[in-house]
Amino acid sequence: MDKEFELTVYEPNGKDSAEELIPATPTAEDYEEEAKAQEAFGVDDDQGEVFGTGDDPFAIFRDWLALAKKHEINDPNAMCVSTVDGEGMPDARMVLLKDLDDGFTFYTNMQSAKGEQLLKRPNAAVLFHWKSIRRQVRIRGIAEELSKETADAYFARRDRGSRIGAWASQQSREMSEDGILETRIEDYEALFEDRDVPRPDFWKGLRIIPRSIEFWVNRPFRLHERLKFERDGDEWTTARLYP
Repeated sequence: MDKEFELTVYEPNGKDSAEELIPATPTAEDYEEEAKAQEAFGVDDDQGEVFGTGDDPFAIFRDWLALAKKHEINDPNAMCVSTVDGEGMPDARMVLLKDLDDGFTFYTNMQSAKGEQLLKRPNAAVLFHWKSIRRQVRIRGIAEELSKETADAYFARRDRGSRIGAWASQQSREMSEDGILETRIEDYEALFEDRDVPRPDFWKGLRIIPRSIEFWVNRPFRLHERLKFERDGDEWTTARLYP
């Protein structure tokens, strides 16, 4: 049984308030204006079709990603990947989804915090949030490593500058002096001047195999729609959740 902790109670003192920075709670008029804006931008948010047939989470995700690609200002494939370190402290960072089948693929330096943490504890949570279409997807699952051949093929498609950068960056490590990164880039450019830039052994692909996927749709007055899929063997069970 997990240990329960008693959280510290904080009483605001009124000092250093950020109230002027935080948007006010929406009113009925605000929701009405937002709905008009969504319609003006052509976002199809028909309640009867938002979850499609509702039996295949990957089909729903593909439909939503396609809609986000159409309306999101940039990086519709951006996702927050959360991991846990050896002390149980969570970490979160944004990465880019690079492939989608029955898992969610991204690539990273395995010497980074996320790489090291996933090697020790492969449990991960993923979040997609698309403000433009007022939807988000929460995923919980287990990370697995892609084959070397798959990682090699993807790395070879990257721009040469990005491949050089993968070698030069000691990701998340402290830089000893100003200009050290630029120096390392120049060194690796010289090293690979007349040949192809291979994939470093520490640069790999990871794939999150979901155990649960939850789809969330923004609705007025915080009465959001939630549909959760949970893996049961080779099948998925579904449940509607309260907001």
